Amino acid sequence: MALLIQRPNGTEDVIPKNIYKWHTIEKVAREVAEKYGFKEIRIPTFENTNLFLRSVGETTDVVQKEMYTVIAKESKFTLRPEGTAGAVRLVMQNGLLNEPMPQRLYYILPCFRHERPQAGRLREFHQFGLEMIGSKSPIADAEVISLAKNFIDRLGLKNIALYINSIGCPTCRAKYHEALKDFFEKDKENLCETCLSRLDKNPMRILDCKSTVCSEISSNAPLIIDYLCEDCSDHFEKLKGYLNAMNIEFTVNPKIVRGLDYYTKTVFEFITTDIGAQGTICGGGRYDGLIEQLGGATTPALGFAMGIERLILTMESQGCEFIEPKKCDLYLAPMGENALHRILTIAHGLREEGYWVEYDVVGRSLKAQMKYADKINAFFTMVLGDNELDSNKAMLKNMSTGEQTEITLDENFYYNFSNIAIAGMFRESLEL
Repeated sequence: MALLIQRPNGTEDVIPKNIYKWHTIEKVAREVAEKYGFKEIRIPTFENTNLFLRSVGETTDVVQKEMYTVIAKESKFTLRPEGTAGAVRLVMQNGLLNEPMPQRLYYILPCFRHERPQAGRLREFHQFGLEMIGSKSPIADAEVISLAKNFIDRLGLKNIALYINSIGCPTCRAKYHEALKDFFEKDKENLCETCLSRLDKNPMRILDCKSTVCSEISSNAPLIIDYLCEDCSDHFEKLKGYLNAMNIEFTVNPKIVRGLDYYTKTVFEFITTDIGAQGTICGGGRYDGLIEQLGGATTPALGFAMGIERLILTMESQGCEFIEPKKCDLYLAPMGENALHRILTIAHGLREEGYWVEYDVVGRSLKAQMKYADKINAFFTMVLGDNELDSNKAMLKNMSTGEQTEITLDENFYYNFSNIAIAGMFRESLEL
């Protein structure tokens, strides 16, 4: 069959046999976030384009090259390229800045960037992210990093390295920008066109350029960590002390600058080498000036985001365990119209009790029904025909062991089935 229309490049389908991998990450993300006091939020898939121009930064690759923007009746909207800007807009617009601080919020959502698709980098991708708003203390930085580490450990990931840096505040960055301008000025004829435009506006963006030529020039550039003011330096030293107290191993990487303009002071990444070039599975940091930049009062904040697709790739490469896919509890095989009517009643009752129950809806023979039950890995099967209706009894078959148990089709059926099912499933879990 020739498919006339295929999914867009840079997107992925998630079919039923793989969805349990997503459920694993989403379940652990919610459990860990809520254990630290974070509450879930949901934000629109698209926002006013100006939100991202003001927050992400006009000189960033995201804004210059990667955003999906549409104009509808003279209004300009953009599919969100990341979650922080929308989360901060939600906080400001819904009065959460008037609530007790800090605000602890998390989200699981799709994002969109027009990039060259490759393993671990898609045009539609999904993030688990969180924001802590209202604390300027470095202990908040350590708390957020600790949560990220706890989540990574809960997934069973190994060989994940934490790298941290400080990119200072506007005060010390101004001096750093001058040093960068002086450094790049002597090689500006070799810079790519994009970086040349950044030289005066935001030379730190040159450090994040993917061009091999610009990367080579940047390799010997001055380091922001050498230009930190006293406050930023003290903040960073305290963070390192808190991480040591938490027994969280880290490496200071003075070349981490992050790709978005709203970051200040602490930036961090969790990196793996198990999925090739796209090895950053978590990126985050502090953005104390963003709320003020969007029209609010000066409010400290920080957060992180993790790419769910990259997490799945890493878990697969490391052989991590995922939640077991659910299985059909009981497949009911009717033989005749009268039996079908009785099965409809039984199925309804068991579903009300929370069981996954299926029965034939396509007119298969009994043999074909048993093959189907085997293919869907049903725990139990039960055949119902005229003999079973007359005797008011049927045989419940454990598909793993072949063991058959007689069960009466009376008012105690649901209670008896539960006891048999629980015992059978417990035995199977022990064998596994």
